[in-house]
Amino acid sequence: MSNVIVAFSKRENAVNIRNILTRSGVGVSAVCTTGAKVLQHAELWNDGIVICGMRLQDMPYMQLRELLPDEYEVLLLGPSGDWMGELPEGVVGLPSPLKVHDLLDTLGMVSGAQERKRKKRRETIRKRNSGERRAIEQAKALLMERNGMSEEEAHRYLQKTSMESGTNMTETAQMILRMLDGANC
Repeated sequence: MSNVIVAFSKRENAVNIRNILTRSGVGVSAVCTTGAKVLQHAELWNDGIVICGMRLQDMPYMQLRELLPDEYEVLLLGPSGDWMGELPEGVVGLPSPLKVHDLLDTLGMVSGAQERKRKKRRETIRKRNSGERRAIEQAKALLMERNGMSEEEAHRYLQKTSMESGTNMTETAQMILRMLDGANC
């Protein structure tokens, strides 16, 4: 299951939810009372689920959702009348009063959806066409030749640069090829 962060403005509410989850065999990675703490924990993991109320000590759930990485889902617990219409993408609502089996079922559903997204991302990465693979190999070869890198170092450099720039490895490789080929002129 994904990393689970429980966040409520009142610590005792967060601890009660954590205890329910723990007794049911669900690991809780963190318990928080502020959105800032949730965001600190979210930086540590690739994805996760934040179980929270309508408002934390420092921000409402909507602001927290906007600040969380896209790989995170929010499971909102509270009166459905307070949701004011549709919930934003990445937020699943669970009305109170809360039933334990509803919480566990919904958490399982959200976690399963995240797992399917992760699997789809991994499959997309594996399905590079020959042109994309060739561009990556050429960029690695140029980095190895010009910068004295090993193949592993060149590959890691491409990965790191693509993550930092928010592009995929093929786009990063093409950018490096253009830059280093342009330096030859």
